[in-house]
Amino acid sequence: SGQKVCYGTLKHSCYKLAYFQDLSRRVGFQEARQACEIDGGALLSLESEAEQQLIENMLQNLTKSGSGISDGDFWIGLWRSGDGLATSSACPDLYQWADGSMSLFRNWYTDEPSCGSEACVVMYHQPTANPGLGGPYLYQWNDDRCNMKH
Repeated sequence: SGQKVCYGTLKHSCYKLAYFQDLSRRVGFQEARQACEIDGGALLSLESEAEQQLIENMLQNLTKSGSGISDGDFWIGLWRSGDGLATSSACPDLYQWADGSMSLFRNWYTDEPSCGSEACVVMYHQPTANPGLGGPYLYQWNDDRCNMKH
């Protein structure tokens, strides 16, 4: 399930947001990736600040729709394969888009990516969390363990 929104003028003309308030329905990165592919799409690749802003606006509208959305991060299609260089300073450069996109646009939260065992990326959506050093945990990116449920 999910909400599909289409725009005729953009490179990625349609987006589908799937948010599950029921924690038991949330999935890990690979499950989310497979669900998108079965649906004929791919996990989100963000190619510009403008596209980032568009997605933020879509999430804000979803929140205002009265569906009772609470904290819950969203998987995006950015990930890092292999752990060989995970702790090196090169780690941020090892992230790639699941759909093969070459976009270098990034919107990391302060002090992210932390690398190590965290290799898959979420877009923060924690409206009730107290702000951290980088401000509210809203819409910036964070690397997380791929088996976490979002």
